[in-house]
Amino acid sequence: MVVNDDLDGVAGYMQQAKNQAIENVEHVAEGVAAETLPEGKLFEIAQSIGDKRLEELNVEDTTCGYCAVGCRFDLYTDGEAVLAARPTDEEDAPVNGISTCVKGKFSYDFVNSDDRLTAPLVRDESGEFREATWDVALSRVAEELGSIRDEHGGETLSVIASSKATNEDNYLMGKFARQVLGTNSVDNCNRLCHSSTVAGLAKTYGYGAASISTDDLELADCILLTGSNTTEAHPVLATRIKQNVRDGGDLIVFDPREIQIAEYATQYTQIKPGYDAVWINGITRYIINNDLYDEEFVQERTTGFEDVKETVQEFTPERVEEITGVRPEAIASAAETIAEANRCIFGWTLGLTEHSHGTENVMAMANLAAITGNLGTPGAGVSPFRGQNNVQGGGGDMGPLPDSFPGYQDIADDEVRAKFEDAWDCEISPEYGYYTTQMFLEADDDHVRGMYIIGENAALSEPGVNHAEEVLEDLDFLVVQDLFMTETAQYADVVLPACSFVEKTGTFTNTDRTVQKVNKVMEPKGKARPDWQILQDLANRMGREWDYDSAAEIMDEINSLTPLYGGVTHERVEAEGGLQWPCWDEDHPGTKRLYTEEFETEDGMANLHAVGYSEPAETPDDEHPFTLTTGRVLYQYHTGTMTHREEGIMQYNRSDFVEINPKTATEYGIENGDPVRIESRRGETTVPAQVTDRVGPENLFVPIHFAESAVNRLTDEDRLDPAASTPEFKVSAVRIAAVEDDIDRTGTEAVETMGDD
Repeated sequence: MVVNDDLDGVAGYMQQAKNQAIENVEHVAEGVAAETLPEGKLFEIAQSIGDKRLEELNVEDTTCGYCAVGCRFDLYTDGEAVLAARPTDEEDAPVNGISTCVKGKFSYDFVNSDDRLTAPLVRDESGEFREATWDVALSRVAEELGSIRDEHGGETLSVIASSKATNEDNYLMGKFARQVLGTNSVDNCNRLCHSSTVAGLAKTYGYGAASISTDDLELADCILLTGSNTTEAHPVLATRIKQNVRDGGDLIVFDPREIQIAEYATQYTQIKPGYDAVWINGITRYIINNDLYDEEFVQERTTGFEDVKETVQEFTPERVEEITGVRPEAIASAAETIAEANRCIFGWTLGLTEHSHGTENVMAMANLAAITGNLGTPGAGVSPFRGQNNVQGGGGDMGPLPDSFPGYQDIADDEVRAKFEDAWDCEISPEYGYYTTQMFLEADDDHVRGMYIIGENAALSEPGVNHAEEVLEDLDFLVVQDLFMTETAQYADVVLPACSFVEKTGTFTNTDRTVQKVNKVMEPKGKARPDWQILQDLANRMGREWDYDSAAEIMDEINSLTPLYGGVTHERVEAEGGLQWPCWDEDHPGTKRLYTEEFETEDGMANLHAVGYSEPAETPDDEHPFTLTTGRVLYQYHTGTMTHREEGIMQYNRSDFVEINPKTATEYGIENGDPVRIESRRGETTVPAQVTDRVGPENLFVPIHFAESAVNRLTDEDRLDPAASTPEFKVSAVRIAAVEDDIDRTGTEAVETMGDD
């Protein structure tokens, strides 16, 4: 939607936007399942269940293993395959109720895929893989990792943990790195996505997590979203937001792309990628200078306001428009809507964080939420929507991090470190280890010689994957633990077959801090094992005496060392349907909203930090005139390890693509479906075009889901966020060219990308 200059000021702007949102809500259909599945698949599912008496099926409730919304549902199996997914009773599904997205409903073919790893693989002297027993494979891993540790020091080893694995698995990944290998270089995919959220919110409020519960999305008077393709990345949350708009709430969307959630917005504003702190500071300045801020909240619950007030003065409407392309009336409209709302939620995902200055962006947003008093009350707060199913718990809470133990306890704190040294019976260095991307950079100088990668496809997900591939090839030793022979596993010396989330028991922690039970639905495939059992066997081969009998027992150890999880047990989680941390002890009910009385800082106040803005690490020039940004689509999940094995999804979304503005496409002679070569200073890839005005003439968008296109060949691994070491995934300077020799427009149609929940 574009501002109509014929309307009168902000009031006219908002009325036009509101009318457009109502029209969209009334006319957009939500029939995704029928369109997504191959013809007859729905009937096949129904028939397969109908052919069996219900008493012959195993029905188990569990938590979804895709995104971090944390949907719960019943899975029906015959012991061999997942036949259907069905929402549980609403009271047993605190986040999603009766709703699930297309992946949670239908995407389980990966469990029985023909190429599923079902036995360990060991690379022989000829360079080929051969099947091996667990004894042979684990003995090889123990010998090789132990040899590197003993000869070069434990700090030359690193572990990449898995945000798809359970809390219990990830706790042991961190313990294994520090206790068994003797390294603090353990990290996970959170480094590539929301680590700047954690750093920014922790510095400002104390906790690097959402302050709200999912229910608050329906209580808010206003929701500000940025950098979040919500309908495609978090469909169930998008449903909550659309219901809020339907019931009269305001939705403000700032994004470089006119994503589908923008169709529901009462205000959508297209922005230039890489300059989020500028327009956020512009809104903050407008609110402060027009005395629209919450003076009582600022005085009683914040520090640093005067510094923020002074710093934002440079972000005049004219300067904001010059830098970001956002017009003054859009800033004024958003500011007045936020200030007039009694309850506002500020939501974002990786469009705000995956920058070389993502922490600054998050702190600017935290300032805005605080000066308007939108913290600690129903329907108000901050909500970074997390991506992978357990990136909140496994990616952060459980401590597979180079600088933190479980519960974000600093490894440099002598008292904290002594507690873990005593519990784990080992010495732990106070020096921080390497972050994920640093592991690959340090490997060039042999500072990292061996890696243990669990459930992460680094050969596709790392920035600058050309270099990542070289590192994986040249390591002294690489062990990969996963469900499939991924692009990363192809470089391994030993590959260990792990269990999927339907084949094991444990807990996941979702995007609003709710710890939920994961229940075993069916037996592991072949000789696959749960991650924690593999780690225990390996630790014992390397001189330790782990003797866990169950994931529940591991959680008991977690809660004894992690105050945030002090009252979390499997029994309570199952009985109560989920617990939100902080949950300090077994009498504590959990915490629905953070900061109701004070912030988790030394003085109990929200410590605001004046934030200017930083240029993107790389900006367009004559040689590379376009800005490329990357992201997700509804029908795929990350590097496609699971979703590429689902026939229905692959029929609907079979490749990556590049979104190109019609003006740009005409200039370069490109039509829908034409192959387009995209080049950055680091590499190139070729993908089919989707000509669309969702992006501006100077911008391009490519998803991240396919090895064939490997968009991270184009991204930069060298220039990282100084506070969080997050790479600059969202801004890369590129050039494009039509690949004329490959063009065959016979029957070519536009690439389908859109869908809804």
